[in-house]
Amino acid sequence: MMMKKRQVVVKRSSEGGGSSSSSSANNNNRNISSSSRVRSVVRYGECQKNHAANIGGYAVDGCREFLATGEEGSHGALTCAACGCHRNFHRREVESEVVCEYSPP
Repeated sequence: MMMKKRQVVVKRSSEGGGSSSSSSANNNNRNISSSSRVRSVVRYGECQKNHAANIGGYAVDGCREFLATGEEGSHGALTCAACGCHRNFHRREVESEVVCEYSPP
């Protein structure tokens, strides 16, 4: 009977820019078989656009979450239905899940 072990790592970040990840494994034992997969979910939170920047002030509109005006892949998918801003003005939250499965000898 072969026993499989599973490890799940969840990483959450709310950085403004994109993220990249790389992994490498050095496996000296040839009897161990392993596989892994990464699943990332991106969600856009509150709007951070400063509407009073041109007059030297600071004012945000209070939009709490990005709601797309159109279908994914269309121009409307990048515009918020609540505040009218582009999706890039909303705080980006990325949640990544890495699942590794391996079978010890």
